[in-house]
Amino acid sequence: MSNVLETDVLIAGGGPFGLMLANELGRRHIRCLLVDPKPSTAFNPQANATQARTMEHFRRLGFAQEIRDQGLPPHHPTDITYLTRFSGIELARLRLPTAAAAPQAIKAMTGSWSAAELPHRVSQKFVEVTLRHHAEKWKRNDIRYGWKLESFSDESQSPEQTESDESNYPILAVIQSANSTAAATLQVRAKYLIGADGARSFIRHELGIAWGGETGFKRNFMGGKMLAVYLKAPHFYDRNPNDRAWMYVIVNPELRAFIMSVDGVSEFAFHVQMADDAATEALTKEDAQRLFAQAYGQPIEIEILSMATWLAGHALVADSFQKGHVFLGGDAVHLFTPTGGLGYNTAVEDAVNLGWKLSAVLKGQAHPTLLNSYEIERKPLAIRNTGYARQFADSIGLFDADKELENNSPKGEQARSMASEYLNGHVRREFNIPGVTFGGRYAQSPLIISDGTQAPTDAANTYVPSACPGGRPPHAWMPDGSSLFDHFNFEWTLLVLGHDSAHLPADVLKFTETASYQQLDLKVVRFDSQDMFDLYEAPLVLIRPDQIVAWRGNDAIHATQILKQASGG
Repeated sequence: MSNVLETDVLIAGGGPFGLMLANELGRRHIRCLLVDPKPSTAFNPQANATQARTMEHFRRLGFAQEIRDQGLPPHHPTDITYLTRFSGIELARLRLPTAAAAPQAIKAMTGSWSAAELPHRVSQKFVEVTLRHHAEKWKRNDIRYGWKLESFSDESQSPEQTESDESNYPILAVIQSANSTAAATLQVRAKYLIGADGARSFIRHELGIAWGGETGFKRNFMGGKMLAVYLKAPHFYDRNPNDRAWMYVIVNPELRAFIMSVDGVSEFAFHVQMADDAATEALTKEDAQRLFAQAYGQPIEIEILSMATWLAGHALVADSFQKGHVFLGGDAVHLFTPTGGLGYNTAVEDAVNLGWKLSAVLKGQAHPTLLNSYEIERKPLAIRNTGYARQFADSIGLFDADKELENNSPKGEQARSMASEYLNGHVRREFNIPGVTFGGRYAQSPLIISDGTQAPTDAANTYVPSACPGGRPPHAWMPDGSSLFDHFNFEWTLLVLGHDSAHLPADVLKFTETASYQQLDLKVVRFDSQDMFDLYEAPLVLIRPDQIVAWRGNDAIHATQILKQASGG
């Protein structure tokens, strides 16, 4: 171990959280080493829904369209449909814009869906490739798949550690090549270690951080052991009488399952609820083929690419997101039942939140105590989001499929009518969720400067745009077709709004001078539109690097204190 690598941030894990954090840090020219024992990004489809807020963050980084170009073909439907079998009787459907239609469709939407981006239906395996490609573009990033974190220690937790050691490298780690024929071992010195190592996080276990929340929910569906099969079914569409969709959900007294199209041609991610947890582990490929034919409604040729089991019924959040110079994010700190597609999207926002804060501390723009706000802000959102996912899982998982559902009889027709009414309501409760997507708030954060106003009520299926400090800025489209968010700075933004904005030069100057003194990259963005003033309800609005309203007000009397508090300076 004669070789010692030095880096600012060591990230253990190359999934969405780790890769997104590497992009946030790389863009800010922070030295970053990412290791992951897998030979490359994910092979299996895993998460399949990128929410609109996540797409807005991809847009902020400049690659939202690259993500939207991946996954399904541009004109493939992104609908969610509920049926008796995949090729059986349709019971409910939510129709959604295709990838090709989404960029124009969003420009006509208002109210709850006033946004820069619509959601996108794309497998995580494709998203990770794009995130890795962009992470590797930054010169100060060292992205190493095929390398594993073997051990670590945090000397900042040692009794001998003193305040003067803050600028040193308290993390001592050992990483090892996963190549069994030519294994190499390296010692790493880092200022911070990030646990992006998933649900069975080695780092969280070594830190002794326990799970909070609840698990073990048993339901007819989305509770207990699930079998996941990544497969090719070349005749799935041509033998299916129903309109194409992105996701098909089976509601049937015999079995409960769902399937998502991975490539819009022949690749699918198939998940089926199993009644016997122990027997699930012994399932063979022949069993998987039998279950798929049963779910499809007739024998059909498939090729199994991979199969595994997973456990539904989690709503878990770690007791702590940080210990010393070690931070955790993504599945390492929150585990969801994947209804609503919230796990991966919550992980992305973890990275966005932590990224600007780590950068500010490492560049000397903020005191290290700024990093305490990561858990303060993100843990309540993780509890909120796992709670919403549990509600969605209960809504579909506790619904009983009537035994008459498939019968060609008056009783069967009545059962289908009742199921249709319920499921058409459910699909909108689970998948039309602008409130979940946009409504997360950091109102209790010490970085947020309250103006005494009350934020709109948090609700899953409705979202009221509000510039009340602590939440996402209200969105608007500009006359030139650009998004308001496109005009924000990558770091700090001061919006100057309204017809009287030209009369605020002294206030603006006070903010810019204070920002310069505090080494903050602040951009002033002016709009004299009365509509914009009405949207934000103040002439001056401070936007954080993660596109959160930090403060709004009428003057710059307290500009020094505002910027210091908002930035942790």
